[in-house]
This record gives sequence, structure tokens and C-alpha cells, in this order.
Amino acid sequence: MTNIALAYSPITVDDVDAAIPFYRDGLGLEVINDVAYDGHRWVSFGFPGQPGLSLVVSDPTAGRSPEDGDALQRLVVKGSGPGPYVFTTSDLDATFEKLREFGAEVLQEPKEQGWGPRDAAFRDPAGNHIRINQV
Repeated sequence: MTNIALAYSPITVDDVDAAIPFYRDGLGLEVINDVAYDGHRWVSFGFPGQPGLSLVVSDPTAGRSPEDGDALQRLVVKGSGPGPYVFTTSDLDATFEKLREFGAEVLQEPKEQGWGPRDAAFRDPAGNHIRINQV
């Protein structure tokens, strides 16, 4: 049987520079690549303990037509973009406090969900819906 694994997941942001501290300092991810090309920028973040998996943030028109980029940007800035993006942590309370102290917009404090895990929710600086599950 052939193994298959997720290599990266893209997240569209309206300001790559503003997103970097949220993902690097707030969530504790490591910048593993930072590429600028043709007026766009892609920043890849690695996950500690998960080699080969990365999250890539870029602006709405990076790799898209201007029309598609404009449409995606309108969705992202009003919080209706793709997502939610769901992360896991072994200590939800500590992660929640770190992100709250960091200044992330809190959507939901940690709570038990009737449909599954204990989780919390935030918005990144671009308005993307971020959920964090306790594992």
C-alpha cells in the first residue's frame, strides 16, 4: 500500500507581515521558508514534531487571477474565507492564554463541545477562523 500524507495547507491573509507573528509567536510554529516572487510572498511554517507538514500563508492574489484574488480577499477580510482551520494542542488552557495575551481576537473561550472535543476559537489578524482542540 502506498502511503499518502498532507504536505501543506494554504491560508490566505491580507497582510503576510501581520500574519507572521500570530503563527510564529502566538501558535509557536517555525518559519521554514519565506519566498517572494512577482510581487507576492509565501511564508511556510513548520509544526514541531510533524516534519514534512507545513502551513503556507500568502496574499489573496498569490497564484490566482486578480479577479479570484479580489473575491477571496473580500471573503477573508469579513471572516468568511475558507476554514475554520483546526489545530490541536495538549494544553488548551495554556495555548488559549498565550493567544489571548498575544492579542488574538477571541471568538470562544475553552469549552466542552457536545459534538466532540474541548476547544477554543480565535481569528488570525486577517480574520481567518482558527479553532484549537484539546487532545
